[in-house]
Amino acid sequence: MFKLKAFCFILFAAISLNVIAQTAPKEPVKTLAQLQQDFVDLRFGMFIHFNIPTYMNQDWADPEASPALFNPTKLNCDQWAKAAKSANMTYGCITTKHHSGFCIWDTKTTDYNVMNSPLKKDVVKEYADAFRANGLKVFLYYSILDTHHKLRPNAITPKHIDMVKAQITELMTKYGKVDALIIDGWDAPWSRISYDDVPFEAIYRLIKSLQPNCMVMDLNGAKYPAEGMYYTDIKTYEMGAGQRVATDKNRMPALACLPLQYNWFWETNHPTDPVKSPAKIVNDILIPLNNVSCNFILNVAPNRDGLFDDNALVALKEIGRLWKNQGPGTKLPLLDAPVISRNLAKKAFANSSWSDDSAIMDYANDDDFGTSWVSNPTVKAPWYEVTLKKGQAFNAVVIAEQKANISDYSVEYFVNGTWNTLFNGQNANRIKVHRFATVIGDKVRISIRKADSQVSIAELQVYNEKKITSAASNRQ
Repeated sequence: MFKLKAFCFILFAAISLNVIAQTAPKEPVKTLAQLQQDFVDLRFGMFIHFNIPTYMNQDWADPEASPALFNPTKLNCDQWAKAAKSANMTYGCITTKHHSGFCIWDTKTTDYNVMNSPLKKDVVKEYADAFRANGLKVFLYYSILDTHHKLRPNAITPKHIDMVKAQITELMTKYGKVDALIIDGWDAPWSRISYDDVPFEAIYRLIKSLQPNCMVMDLNGAKYPAEGMYYTDIKTYEMGAGQRVATDKNRMPALACLPLQYNWFWETNHPTDPVKSPAKIVNDILIPLNNVSCNFILNVAPNRDGLFDDNALVALKEIGRLWKNQGPGTKLPLLDAPVISRNLAKKAFANSSWSDDSAIMDYANDDDFGTSWVSNPTVKAPWYEVTLKKGQAFNAVVIAEQKANISDYSVEYFVNGTWNTLFNGQNANRIKVHRFATVIGDKVRISIRKADSQVSIAELQVYNEKKITSAASNRQ
């Protein structure tokens, strides 16, 4: 069983913040728009799933598996980096901690880590040094879901959140520049850990305070509409789970991922089973994705010795022969900054004009974009409202539809017995984002004047966003 050193988390985070302030190299802080464009222009990178599951023939490991299992006797991260270069990739991303909680870096937050394995080497450092030495950018992967440390649904405590903050602080301060942190196991139907259970905004701000130019990507954004940037700097798509970028119309900076082998982590059949066709990867996946501002990250699983198998090496070299990085892609359009705060309207009391049959009010603030409040077709001036806590401060309202429909409407807030206008005009986008100076109110209402078809709202969301640094803002 691990020894959870909860008492040192906050102290350690404070120390790390002080250390980075003294030692971090100075670089200009970029706007989020610049970072998003830089990411899209990277085009192609390598995912590296390497952790305790490597030794268990499963993608999800036993959370009580002994650290003694982790013993890559020929670990060679330089081989990985050179293999990535052979495919003309531009970056790597390693699983620092997967869902079973084993940390492959020298962490001070738990004994369940690589320093208590036979290897006794910081794999994250070995990886970061090797990829950087080969001219590749360094990304890190981190799982919020952690079944070893009991960070799972209905069991989350403040100590768990302290652990997450302390571990992310280590990752952001010990390994030089990290261009992106890909987070997994958060707000996904299979993890069932919401952005409220582990507060997204607090974690996002922590990352940006330590490395302002680090992109934050949540790998579980599939439930959110393709047109909206919710809880991530980049839209993400796990292709193996059936998530697909719209290759005919995507306009958002995106990431899609898929394994070269038939599992994310290495299994004993990998050396002999065929890998995915390099030609199909290039022609059917990589090029079409790049054409719609989507970066592709291909997972290659190291074996139990810590090396890539020969069939993977051959495939990567062939990909590099077939595909060359053409440099910067299409310029991204002007985009709204991502939503990162807690939704104050979620499951609050809602009211509306007459609904259509059973499609009543709570469908528009149930945190489910697949359901909608639908106005009865006989209503000439439909409206929808949510009741907030009395005297609630807020500064953003987002209206999401299942398809673009409403085009002319007003947004108002209620305080001291009076409705006050926040927006009155036209916006035909499917995701309608309204940001404004902070107001205090008890209710928010949308009144619809024009729509192409029967009025419906998938989600009406209300936020009280805090001011963040220029790197986390989309435009200066």
